Amino acid sequence: MKKILFLIVAISFACTFESCAQFLKNLQKAVEGQTSAYTEQDAASAIREALVSGTGKGVDIVSVVDGYLGNPEIRIPFPPEAAQIESTLRNAGFGSKVDQVVTSINRAAELAATEAKPIFVSAITGMTITDAINIVRGPDNAATEYLKRTTTTGLTNAFQPVIADALEKVDATKYWDDLINTYNKIPFVKKMDPDLARYVTGQAIIGLFVMIAKEELNIRKDPLARTSELLKKVFGN
Repeated sequence: MKKILFLIVAISFACTFESCAQFLKNLQKAVEGQTSAYTEQDAASAIREALVSGTGKGVDIVSVVDGYLGNPEIRIPFPPEAAQIESTLRNAGFGSKVDQVVTSINRAAELAATEAKPIFVSAITGMTITDAINIVRGPDNAATEYLKRTTTTGLTNAFQPVIADALEKVDATKYWDDLINTYNKIPFVKKMDPDLARYVTGQAIIGLFVMIAKEELNIRKDPLARTSELLKKVFGN
């Protein structure tokens, strides 16, 4: 600022009225351009706004019918640790039973996803200015990674009982038990019974963060996704 004031004084002794007037207009524009840069508080407010928007949209996308099942990117497959069960049963003609399980576990995840919103909001409101600055200046998934660090435990604790209940509601538990019982009756196979609720919980959370990362990238890269002046100011810079 001292340099700018000195420059104004120096120029005023060396220019005509018209040229000085034009110079001062240009200088005003330059200064206004400089002062439009975001403050730390702007950054904190913008990243909170962006996260509330992004997590809300992410949850809304997955918490509808086919939110998981209809999205190949986050669709929850048959548990990989039970791959032997799946292949054995499909080869034995029980493919439709396997498909029933896959459909029902995705339905359970869709039902449970709504529990995520208050957990995300809590993490977002507890964010420090330093956290926000690091996120704004960080890579395109910085906000998503912050949420993973701060909410995964809470999401797991909140999701698991809801997932277990949802598995019951959509008959996933019944289909799973029937499938496991069918498999375990096959001669010479190793008896198995993976924890379905824990598996679905983990996969549901992974899928949710995939969608949140997409929303974060959208806000960073697409000016049209910045729906407020504050978001335009911070992410535009």
